[in-house]
Amino acid sequence: MSGHSIDPALYRERDIVPVKRALISVSDKSGLLELVAALSDAGVEIVSTGSTAAMIAGAGYAVTEVSQVTGFPESLDGRVKTLHPGVHAGLLADLRLEDHERQLADLGIAPFELAVVNLYPFAETVASGAEPAQVIEQIDIGGPALVRASAKNHANVAVVVSPSDYPKIIAAVREGGSGLALRRELAAAAFAHTAAYDGGVAAWFAATDADTGAGETDPTAAAGDWAPRVSLEGELAHPLRYGENAHQRAALYTADGGHGIAQAEQLHGKEMSYNNYVDADAAVRAAFDFSGPAVAIIKHANPCGIAVASPKAVDPIASAHHKAHECDPVSAFGGVIAANRPVTLSMAEQVRDVFTEVLVAPDFDADALAVLTAKKNIRLLRLPADYARSTIEFRQVSGGVLLQTTDRFDGGEGAAAADSSAWKLVAGEEVDEATRSDLEFAWRACRAVKSNAILLAHGGASVGVGMGQVNRVDSCHLAVSRAGERAVGSVAASDAFFPFADGLEVLLRAGVRAVVQPGGSVRDDEVIEAARRAGVSMYFTGERHFYH
Repeated sequence: MSGHSIDPALYRERDIVPVKRALISVSDKSGLLELVAALSDAGVEIVSTGSTAAMIAGAGYAVTEVSQVTGFPESLDGRVKTLHPGVHAGLLADLRLEDHERQLADLGIAPFELAVVNLYPFAETVASGAEPAQVIEQIDIGGPALVRASAKNHANVAVVVSPSDYPKIIAAVREGGSGLALRRELAAAAFAHTAAYDGGVAAWFAATDADTGAGETDPTAAAGDWAPRVSLEGELAHPLRYGENAHQRAALYTADGGHGIAQAEQLHGKEMSYNNYVDADAAVRAAFDFSGPAVAIIKHANPCGIAVASPKAVDPIASAHHKAHECDPVSAFGGVIAANRPVTLSMAEQVRDVFTEVLVAPDFDADALAVLTAKKNIRLLRLPADYARSTIEFRQVSGGVLLQTTDRFDGGEGAAAADSSAWKLVAGEEVDEATRSDLEFAWRACRAVKSNAILLAHGGASVGVGMGQVNRVDSCHLAVSRAGERAVGSVAASDAFFPFADGLEVLLRAGVRAVVQPGGSVRDDEVIEAARRAGVSMYFTGERHFYH
């Protein structure tokens, strides 16, 4: 269907538009009365709906119910309120055109110069676990129509969809009206808002069962299949100083309903950088792979130390940090630390003496915060109380986006095996409880290491990490060299199978006592035989953990 065409010569110039009449219909009522007060002081007529009108009237301000404008009562439990020519003609009339002005006069309809509208809380309702019938009722129909109509007619109407933009409108009204540049800016935000909203609705339909409404409210999965279309939306949180390098521009956008590093509260320190966010996310990802107290220290998105607390530690999170730091103190300098428990005073005192870029945790004890804030440059981030990793990961490639389910150990649907009960012993004897515990630790920890990944562990801590090499032999050499004498008696985890026995033999010569790996190589037999000759126990997990 094609749109209507109007001769450009008929348009009259219009920049500043005085605000004489405003339509207000909001679900989020924060800041509403401050806005209404400013509009009322400026003599603006306010038209409103339902609970918004009741709130305005209850505060003592003059307000016209929308039903008085339409001559039709709100009906069908509020499903029909503003869908009427008496409203939409007032929003869509292009008063740069004399003919539109005449038509409004003939119809007896007054124009609006301002629309303040935000939409039903659909995403919040979904996130609350509401029943499908309740979710359906939070699909806004009239709201998006108002927003889109006003944004289309931004030549004449300013549209506001976020309370954060109220100050701009208040200032504009006090200065005599909204300017075209402001109206275009607000229109762009309005269309982005409705696009994100509709994307969320589409995702919910795609990801839920047609009969029960059950299923993940994720934009990608529908009954185990991938949705035919996916919408990736985010809201600008703030620009960053630069990207990975100083000549690259960068910004942080937050996803609706997100509960991750992007929503963390910065308590102290310099502005976060692009690289800080990348490393902090990798650190949190690693630390939260463990259910017990754990700490991960990250440098350039790779762990230089991961550890869990010693069983009888007086201060478990301080114990985990101490052990993680011991893995590679040199690389930990200038690193990013994540803890999966609140930071205690003891841990803070350990961190105080080491140059650290970022420390992120669920919380900080008051005395720990006092110690850490004495350090000028360390960035302290507090995770959202409901921190959770998404079940889906996105990665941009030229011309498109890759999606995959997240590799995680949280026990949820699709998660990796969390313990060793399903492992297959392929060489040596069954190991003792302490060795099995170290193998399980190493298997979880190596998932956080960039492929090819080899991780040596002892006593619930990494002692040597080989990461990001283009062949597994080099990763084995790197892990052993970083571990030094600590390789003797350690256990090893490999994120993927050993294609030949040569990589394993590097570990065996270094004194590794047990190995866990996925298995699946065409040369598994010769790898198994190498372990047998060395008298080393080796387990196959049947799953790998590449991390590119």
